[in-house]
Amino acid sequence: MISPPGPWTAGVCAAGRKMAVLAFIVVTTVAAALVMADLVWGMPMRGWNGVVLLLYTMLVSIAALGAGLAFFGFLARRRGGDAGLLTRSLPPEEAAAVPLARTAVIMPVCNEDARRVCAGLRAVYRSLERTGQLEHFDFFLLSDSDEPDCWIDEELGWAELCRELDASGRLFYRRRRARVNKKAGNVADFCRRWGRRYRYMVVLDADSLIAGGTVVQMVRLMERNRRVGIIQSAPFLFRAETLFARVLQFGMSLYGPVFLSGLNYWQQGEGNYWGHNAIIRIAPFMRHCSLPALPGREPLGGRILSHDFVEAALLRRAGWAVWLLPDVGGSYEEAPPTLIDAARRDRRWCQGNLQHTWLLFARGLRPMSRVHLFLGIYSYCVSVLWLLFLLLSLLLTVGFNRTGLTWVPDPGIGTTLGISPTLESAALFVFTVSLVFGPKLLAVADRMLQRGGFARLGGAGRVFASIALESVFTGLLAPVLMMFHAKFVVGLLLGRGTRWLAQRRSLDGGLGWKEAWRAHGGHTLLGLGWVAVLARLSPSLLGWMSPVLGGLVFSVPLSRLGGSIRLGQRARSRGLFCSPEELAPPRELTELEEALARTDAAGPGWRGLKTDPGLARAVFDPFVNAIHLCLLRDRANRAEEVRQPFEIYREKLLRDGPDALSRKEKLALLSDAESVDWLHREVWRRPPDKLATWWRRALEHPARADDRVEDGASS
Repeated sequence: MISPPGPWTAGVCAAGRKMAVLAFIVVTTVAAALVMADLVWGMPMRGWNGVVLLLYTMLVSIAALGAGLAFFGFLARRRGGDAGLLTRSLPPEEAAAVPLARTAVIMPVCNEDARRVCAGLRAVYRSLERTGQLEHFDFFLLSDSDEPDCWIDEELGWAELCRELDASGRLFYRRRRARVNKKAGNVADFCRRWGRRYRYMVVLDADSLIAGGTVVQMVRLMERNRRVGIIQSAPFLFRAETLFARVLQFGMSLYGPVFLSGLNYWQQGEGNYWGHNAIIRIAPFMRHCSLPALPGREPLGGRILSHDFVEAALLRRAGWAVWLLPDVGGSYEEAPPTLIDAARRDRRWCQGNLQHTWLLFARGLRPMSRVHLFLGIYSYCVSVLWLLFLLLSLLLTVGFNRTGLTWVPDPGIGTTLGISPTLESAALFVFTVSLVFGPKLLAVADRMLQRGGFARLGGAGRVFASIALESVFTGLLAPVLMMFHAKFVVGLLLGRGTRWLAQRRSLDGGLGWKEAWRAHGGHTLLGLGWVAVLARLSPSLLGWMSPVLGGLVFSVPLSRLGGSIRLGQRARSRGLFCSPEELAPPRELTELEEALARTDAAGPGWRGLKTDPGLARAVFDPFVNAIHLCLLRDRANRAEEVRQPFEIYREKLLRDGPDALSRKEKLALLSDAESVDWLHREVWRRPPDKLATWWRRALEHPARADDRVEDGASS
């Protein structure tokens, strides 16, 4: 059982809050559905009107949920703060008296940019060091990388961090040989090996950043509330360069606080885990969060991909609370740079969320956990429902126009009250639009009522200009995302899954026309075909459908403009789409940018090689070779049939160069200590004419990127 409420929850009834939100959703949905039912009651096309009504009701319910969360979040913030915040359990004057427990800060990575990963770890480490509490924390870089270059870069980045921060014995690196169950398996591997040494772990993503003060506060909240299993911070977006990312960053900064407050108002200690920027109590996590294998095969069976929702549900089943911290800052993540990257990420999430269908009725789960799982599934199915609603409504309207039939809902509630169908339709349209845009208005009102609220976003004029542009931009992109999500859902139901690859975190030079057309060509053709059909059968509908059709027809230029770094920089120079962290960056963000700038200024070094620079460094450079060998396990006394393939790979690598080997073969060589040591000695001993051309070019290549590491090591 969860600990009884303390003084910080006095007067807070979690069940009453859930009932209030549920009542808002039900009343709002039923009211809209009744008006819609009254309008379609007299439709001569019997049967289809019921389908239209059902689709509309399902769509308006999810809009009502968003509106309800924003409404109650606004009320909670305007009443002097929510009494149901976890931070109320630890008044500031008592915080220093709460001792800290041993905590691991872990960052699972897979084929990420090592310089960004290490710069982020450096900033978190320095920030914790400034709190004076560093002695309670250890850091772990947990790699699942299967790209040789990423692997070697991670090892060098870790070694440099240990030297620069004097963090030997506090900052650790491990790369798994067996990459089982992706990120969830990586975290589970950490728990099995080191989990019993720590009471908590703070989980970060490769693009995460969290302030040291925030981490310390989360640990103290865990210590004060001994039946809390997970505390999820509320990460805001930062480091947005492209126009698309800047729009997302601005929207999160402006609208996020109200929605997050509403989410906490609703769920209380039955919250969710988002997979990163959270602190977890390790002992119950290890005891209760072993992920089951789902029935069937992928994409909807097998290993669970979206593990975070399931882990939160399993902890709740065991009686541990899961809390959100909407009122604590200092937590950040990066946004996808383009619409295409956002869609690729959504495709992975869609597959993971649809897998949760198996768990909706799992034994022992709490009702709120089932709600979280259902909403994760429903959030992607909504796109299919919206597309079906648009198509069916369009077909029925075209049918009316071609046959001359009149839409007369008689007898009906509206006509009985003397309300014309036209007025009733207009009222329903306004009500539906209010549900969609009302939450944004509440968020803007909340910001207006804060002292200096707009100043933190660049001033009222720039904020309202950004709101207008953001509304137009996201409105045009909404039908494109609808088509993406509908395609993903249908494809998964047909058995077409996706590979879980590393995300693209940044762009060099922006999004090109070729990539944009490859991703959105189908959307453009669909939009043009839709326009042609309407122009022939029902031209009057073109105006009503223009937001949807415009987004599809112009999806290619919209996506390319959104992926433009130049436009993002121009918007920033004019004060558009700004966030508080951008205008007044905290020290952690400044240190991250400075570290990345130093890395860029050091020059390309081995990265200047067009192919396999990591392999070249691991074989040629004595310093890199030594680090890599120290991190490998020496497998002595191997049978001859095991050694023979490695001998063949080594000779082929020296004679024909890395292009003669597959990525799997290169990884095998780099994983074998004997082969790495032999290659290092042999490449320096053999005459150049006995080596492949690639090796001779690598021998002549400058190693500027390693100079600072070697100089530091020698000093």
